[in-house]
Amino acid sequence: MSLLRRVHQLTRLDSRKILHKTLCVEAPSRSMSEHVISEPPVHSQPPSSGAFRFIDVGVNLTDPVFRGKYRGKKRHEDDMDAMMRRAESAGVASQIITGTSLSESREAAELAKRYGHYFTIGCHPTRVAEFTAFKGGPGAYLAALDTLVASNLKGKGRVVAIGECGLDYDRLHFASEELQRKYFKAQLALAKKYHLPLFLHSRAAHTDFVEILREEGFSQDGGKAVGGKGGVVHSFTGTPDEARELMEMGFHLSINGCGLKTEDNLKAAQAIRLDRLLLETDAPWCSMTGGHASRQHLTSLPSTLREIYFPPSSRGPDNFIAGKAVKGRNEPCAIGGVAWVMHQLHPESDFGDLVSRAFTNTCELFELDENAETSI
Repeated sequence: MSLLRRVHQLTRLDSRKILHKTLCVEAPSRSMSEHVISEPPVHSQPPSSGAFRFIDVGVNLTDPVFRGKYRGKKRHEDDMDAMMRRAESAGVASQIITGTSLSESREAAELAKRYGHYFTIGCHPTRVAEFTAFKGGPGAYLAALDTLVASNLKGKGRVVAIGECGLDYDRLHFASEELQRKYFKAQLALAKKYHLPLFLHSRAAHTDFVEILREEGFSQDGGKAVGGKGGVVHSFTGTPDEARELMEMGFHLSINGCGLKTEDNLKAAQAIRLDRLLLETDAPWCSMTGGHASRQHLTSLPSTLREIYFPPSSRGPDNFIAGKAVKGRNEPCAIGGVAWVMHQLHPESDFGDLVSRAFTNTCELFELDENAETSI
C-alpha cells in the first residue's frame, strides 16, 4: 500500500474520532440536530490544530493587504506572520502561493521559500497585456517565466504548477479575447515542457477554454500524452455539466467561498467528485459572508472549529488590532469553513474523510510531501 493511501486511511480514522467527540460536546440546536450524536456527552478538549489538516491550493500572499496596505495606502502594520500563525492553528499544513504575473511569481517564490510553502508561476488572463508591454517583447516575457520555472523546480519552496493562466471574458477591458487565448496557449507549452500541473482560471469562457485545452492535447488524462500533468481549475464557479466535462478530461476542481455564493453554485459544487476535489480560500478574496447561500450550511459548524476557522477580527483595516484578523479580508484559516460546507453538500462523506481526501488529492496532483512529514 502506498504511503499516501496509508496516511489517508489513518487520517480518516483519527479525524472521525475527533469529530465525533467535537459534535458530542456541542449544545444541540435546531441547525445542528441532524449532526449531533445521540450518546452520553464525551468530555473532550477542542480539536488540536493537527486534527484536520489542509493545504490551501490558492492563496494570494503577494497581495499588499497582508502588509497592511490597501489601494496603495498604508492602513496598519504588516501582519503576515500573525496571519500565518492563525492558519497554522486552523490546521493549514501548507499553502500554494499564486503567481499572477512575472513580477508576482517572483515575489511568490520569495514568500514560498521564506515560509516553507509552494508557489505557481504564470500570468493571469487579465494581466496578459504584460506580454506585449514587456521590454524585449512577448518572447522575452515568456522566456523570463521559463527561466523562473527552471530555477525553482527543486526543494521546499519550489514551483508546483504553471499558472494562474486561462481565460476571463468577464473582464475584457484588461485584455481582449484574442490576446488571452494566445498567451494561454503559450503557458500551456510551459506546462508540457516541465511536466507540471496547471493552475487554471476560467470565467464566462468555458467553451473556448475547453477547446484550447483539447487543441493543445489536454483532452484526456490531463494531457499525459503530450507531457501534461493535469491540473486544477481553481475558484470553480461553473455549472454541473462544466464540472463533469473538466473532470472527464482529467482535471481537478478547487472550491472557495466564491464557488459557494448562490444556490446554483452549491449545485455545481455537489457535482464535484471527491476524488477530484481540492480546497482553497483565494485569500484575501472570496470570503464567505452572511448573504451567501453557504451560510445555511455553516450554522452547523461546531463552535470549537468555528473559533479557529473564523477567529475574532477587528472592524476593518482602520480599526486594526494586533493579533486579530481584519474584517473583510479573507485568510487561509477559513479553509476549514469551505471544507465544512462541502461536507454538508456531500453527506455521503463525513467531515474528516472529505478533508483527508482533498489533502491526499492535493499531495498526489502536485507531488507534495506533506503526508510524509507534518509541517505544522
